[in-house]
Amino acid sequence: MKKIAVFASGSGSDFQSVIDANERDPFCEIALLVASKEGIFALERAKKHGIPSEVCSARSFASAQAFGEHLVGLLSARGVDYIVLAGYLSMVPEALIRSYPDRIINIHPSLIPSFCGKGYYGINVHRAAIEYGVKVSGLTVHFVDEHYDNGAIILQRTVPVLDGDTPETLQARILVEEHKALPEAVRLLATGKLRKEGRKVTIAD
Repeated sequence: MKKIAVFASGSGSDFQSVIDANERDPFCEIALLVASKEGIFALERAKKHGIPSEVCSARSFASAQAFGEHLVGLLSARGVDYIVLAGYLSMVPEALIRSYPDRIINIHPSLIPSFCGKGYYGINVHRAAIEYGVKVSGLTVHFVDEHYDNGAIILQRTVPVLDGDTPETLQARILVEEHKALPEAVRLLATGKLRKEGRKVTIAD
């Protein structure tokens, strides 16, 4: 069974969705939670489920290179095969991307390439979608490369933008779909079902 590390920066509800799905029908070993700062609720979720955790803040390192090398060493020591970014708000260092090519995935709360890139995270995404007047939003699970929200798309789910929606109500409805989509994508990744050629990702039978 493949080992994954989950990276998180906040409450960890997407992390919890992977935990729950994996406990119902195991498809991977969650070997580690990497938290971007102390005190986030994702750490409590890891503790409750007996998942090892480490707090690794980029600010604690002299450079992005040093940060990346530390992460590579940490994950290599635990035999991690894949990395899942679940509400992780820091830029992934290039050293980590080079060490895990096409083995890092992220979930983003919009239909990429809309409302993505630097500065588009959390409630900012949903506020921008509503202000623009789109009728449909959603989420994207994608591979991670050296640029924000740029990697090949694995799957997307749509959510209607309703009259009277606020950023918070839209966020809540999209989060429901995130909690279904992320475990699905992790299962496909960990069981070798994804085939990537350039920007095209297909799902094997």
